[in-house]
Amino acid sequence: SLKMASDSPESLMTLCTDYCLRNLEGTLCYLLDNETLRLHPDIFLPSEICDKLVNEYVELVKTDSIFEPHESFFTLFSDPRSTRLARIHLREHIVQDQDLEAIRKQDLIELYLTNCEKLTAKSLQTLVSFSHTLISLSLFGCSNIFYEEENPGGCEDDCLVNPTRQVLVKDFTFEGFSRLRILNLGRLIEGVNVETLLRPLASLAALDLSGIQLNDVGFLTQWKDSLVSLVLYNMDLSEEHIQVIAQLRKLRHLDISRDHLSSYYKFKLTRRVLNLFVENLVNLTSLDISGHTMLENCTIPSMEEKMGQTSIEPAKSSIAPFRGLKRPLQFLGLFETSLCRLTHIPAYKVSGDKNEEQVLNAIEAYTEHRPEITSRAINLLFDIARIERCSQLLRALQLVITALKCHKDDKNIQVTGSAALFYLTNSEYRMEQSVKLRRQVIQVVLNGMESYQEDTFVQRNCCLTLCNFSIPEELEFQYRRVNELLLNILNQSRQDESIQRIAVHLCNALVCQVDNDHKEAVGKMGFVMTMLKLIQKKLADKTCDQVMEFSWSALWNITDETPDNCEMFLNYSGMKLFLECLKEFPEKQELHRNMLGLLGNVAEVKELRPQLMTSQFISVFSNLLESKADGIEVSYNACGVLSHIMFDGPEAWGICEPHREEVVKRMWAAIQSWDINSRRNINYRSFEPILRLLPQGISPVSQHWATWALYNLVSVYPDKYCPLLIKEGGIPLLKDMIKMASARQETKEMAR
Repeated sequence: SLKMASDSPESLMTLCTDYCLRNLEGTLCYLLDNETLRLHPDIFLPSEICDKLVNEYVELVKTDSIFEPHESFFTLFSDPRSTRLARIHLREHIVQDQDLEAIRKQDLIELYLTNCEKLTAKSLQTLVSFSHTLISLSLFGCSNIFYEEENPGGCEDDCLVNPTRQVLVKDFTFEGFSRLRILNLGRLIEGVNVETLLRPLASLAALDLSGIQLNDVGFLTQWKDSLVSLVLYNMDLSEEHIQVIAQLRKLRHLDISRDHLSSYYKFKLTRRVLNLFVENLVNLTSLDISGHTMLENCTIPSMEEKMGQTSIEPAKSSIAPFRGLKRPLQFLGLFETSLCRLTHIPAYKVSGDKNEEQVLNAIEAYTEHRPEITSRAINLLFDIARIERCSQLLRALQLVITALKCHKDDKNIQVTGSAALFYLTNSEYRMEQSVKLRRQVIQVVLNGMESYQEDTFVQRNCCLTLCNFSIPEELEFQYRRVNELLLNILNQSRQDESIQRIAVHLCNALVCQVDNDHKEAVGKMGFVMTMLKLIQKKLADKTCDQVMEFSWSALWNITDETPDNCEMFLNYSGMKLFLECLKEFPEKQELHRNMLGLLGNVAEVKELRPQLMTSQFISVFSNLLESKADGIEVSYNACGVLSHIMFDGPEAWGICEPHREEVVKRMWAAIQSWDINSRRNINYRSFEPILRLLPQGISPVSQHWATWALYNLVSVYPDKYCPLLIKEGGIPLLKDMIKMASARQETKEMAR
């Protein structure tokens, strides 16, 4: 009943369902008294649509953190005259007693309640309302459904401490469930008498008693003419159990597998037991004996076993008892047994740990109800993806995504699953993945980051997996969320070095080459403040590492043509940190380049320039004109900062030292020292800040810096920058400047 991650486009039905659920008020419903959802009176929906609405709603609440659940959602389906339900699958804490109560008038055919721990014995009574129509029922993991609350008699003082006591309901049975054929009672609470509970059922076809300990299963023979599927996962077996099973001659599917780590276990599978099954259960098409220890040799001699092409013909079976099968099994579960490594296994599908196919079969078979097994199978897949090459990539990805979605709260699965995703999404597999599938990966990765903020393994695996994507393009559809989660990591007090490094790298990539509204939004989330805090910490440790450099680079990117973020940088003492870093790390060229790139962005904002107009800052910028760090980049950016300041004219020069003319002279000297064919370590999305320095006579040196910048960029990178210059109206500006009397001759030459 699990919804598998899919790679094909969504159907129109799914898209409409999703849209309606996200916009219930705008589509199917209105709000009564501002709180209760009500269906519009003219809406009538058949079960095909209602089932999908309910099942998708449960899926959304479970896997989409942005989706808001509605208190009164299930009341929309209280009247079968307008909404019909037939087959619904409800999970976990999403469903409570009152939700089932709300739909009690529906004629349900199939009701799956999986791990619904909030359901109590009130819901057992509600089940009775469905008794005349229900064919298939699962109460798997509903650990409180047989408990009711009992109020103690005379209320003494302890009423306040423990007002209700949980009491096991002993008198409920499936009396009256005349059509019930398929029943899952997996992980049923101890103390419930299973035999009494089931006795009224006339003809069961499928029964799952996973994780229940029963010493006597003789009562199963009452369905020996109807039972086709029996699951006794993790039940302690004995000779008596085996004798009863052998009488259920109609069985097509038998699962007696176990988790070999769960408890000490006396029973051993023998050749005789397997022979008994093969001889008596002649209709068997599926058998699961995973996790069992084989007591005596069930295999044929190894010389004979290795011979010939791998075959699934029973006559050639390496497992001796299976030579008696009439035809190969459709499925054989051998996970964590020695038998899965044999050559000839008479089954079309085998779960095991021998190779990729067996491991994927195991993940597929056990994900929904056995996370403890699934996490070990995913761990094996992780090794395959890391060491060899996955040959069934698409299937592997879909299975891991499904497991991560299904078990959002299972830490083992989140750790192994996120690690496997890192290897399954890396570049060598890129071509085989659709946009839709890659988006599903991003969704589950972000879910993991959100749910496990304290867990270093999950955080690291998730951050590393995000590095396999094209950033920002592939993360654009979750832009806000991914930034919030990364900033959250960086704002934690105790930090793992490696996670911090990856998170800063991702933050930097996310604000590089994106629209200004994105940058503004991220700025409002506290991006600037977070980066400055990281820089402050590194400075205190006297460390200039990748985190320090990436943080300045991220600030350079996020302030690009975004005045609000530039202002934040100044307000949060950014200039103080700039000076301290310059002093502490005089030799770090990359750092200097990133810091000056950022200050270039600040200097482009007219309203902020007065804050740069201090003797200390101007002296620092002037001295950096002579810097040879990172080629011409540091000198170029320092000159850019000063060009914007000079553009405000002599009256804005509010300092005595250094003199304006002296700085202008140093700027001319710097520009003349640069090689005009320098290859650049910079990326312009727009020339607007440079072009505004052309049509003016107040500062010829600023005009010259701007012309030099354009000349260098269009001559070294013509394909990229010639179209940009034309598009932004640079040509007429250059032509006009050539006619200006105040422009220097060498500037005009360059412009021409």
